[in-house]
Parts: sequence; C-alpha cells; structure tokens
Amino acid sequence: MNHQNCLRRKGWEVPFVATPREVPALRRIMRSHLTHWGLLGVLEQAQLCVSELVTNVIKHVGVGVPATLAVSMNGTNLHLEVQDPGMGQLPTLGRAEADSEGGRGLALIDAVSECWGVRLGVEGKVTWCELATALTSPHGHIRDHRVSRADGMLTSYGVPVACPAEAGGLAADRAAERAVDLIADLLLWIQAHGLDPETTLERAQERFEAAAPGPVR
Repeated sequence: MNHQNCLRRKGWEVPFVATPREVPALRRIMRSHLTHWGLLGVLEQAQLCVSELVTNVIKHVGVGVPATLAVSMNGTNLHLEVQDPGMGQLPTLGRAEADSEGGRGLALIDAVSECWGVRLGVEGKVTWCELATALTSPHGHIRDHRVSRADGMLTSYGVPVACPAEAGGLAADRAAERAVDLIADLLLWIQAHGLDPETTLERAQERFEAAAPGPVR
C-alpha cells in the first residue's frame, strides 16, 4: 500500500468558552480526532498540552473568554494551538518552586513537545506547540513493520492498494471486514494445528494493548 498519502489529515478547530468544565470536553474531542487520524501514540501528550494551554487562558486571560483550539499537521509533527483575546503579558517559561501549585504548565509543554511559542495577532494571541509523531509523511502511516506486514497479508484478501480510509464509506467497511476474515482464518489455522484459539487471541490482545496506548480520559 502507498503509505505516503493513505489518510488525509485535514486541520480542524473548535471554538470554546474558557472554563474549567471545557477542559475534559476538549480532551475527549482530541481523543476522537487523533483516534481517527491513527495517532494514539501522541494522544497522552496532546491531551496534556491541550489541558495546559486552556488552563493558561483561564488563569491569565480570564474565565469565560472566547477561545479556539486548532489542530493540524506541520509536516509529520502534530501542531496544536489555542487562540485567545489576551493581549497583555505573554506566556513565558518560568521555574516553578518544588512546593508551588502553579507555574508548571509551560514547563510540561516544553518537556513533551518538539517546540512551542506565542504569536500576537490583531485580535489576540496564539499559544502553540508541536508534537513529534512516528508518521512517514503528513498523510501516511506510522513507521511500524507490523503495519507493513499486515498490509502484505491483507492484499491477498482483496484489500485495494489505495488506502481504504482515504476512500472512506463502503471501501473502509469492506477493508475492515477483510481484516476480520484474516483474523478468523488465523484462528482456524491455530485450531487446525491443535492449539487453543482463545488462548492465542488473549495473548494477541495483550500484545496489542502493550504496544498501543491505553485509554486516556
């Protein structure tokens, strides 16, 4: 399969009102989009950055101000930014004391991101950060030999060379069904050779969960 343009990752944005109750909602939205983009490998860091960027607006610009979360790809990096109407003191990376309850937001973003910054606009400012991904291209697959091996097997089940996710709709549904067929056939192979399909499936699930990030709320 062509991994260079397999999944179109179109940028998106969500307007919100800067209140503490919006933070978990934005984290859920981030999870939904990154799951669709196949970027669970950076989900935890992305949710952390969104939480800190939004909390920074609440603390330093004000509760209830209108703001916008925007997410896009910059090359193979995931680009996150929060736009707010604040034009006063710009966020700076300070040093929080050990017993301090605040001041760690930008330090956390600095620790998990490739880069971050602030830019002023006509109607306010934008605080942004970028996270490195394991993508081969902005719209490609992650770099993983296991995904490539599965690609090779699924082609024999009639999954087209063009990415089914890019085609969408019925093509994606058919590709998912062919993947189910492959899994079922492998379990039949296990059984035919005198092994236990249920135990094998449990072991496969354990390996999958070990390789993929767990649920993050």
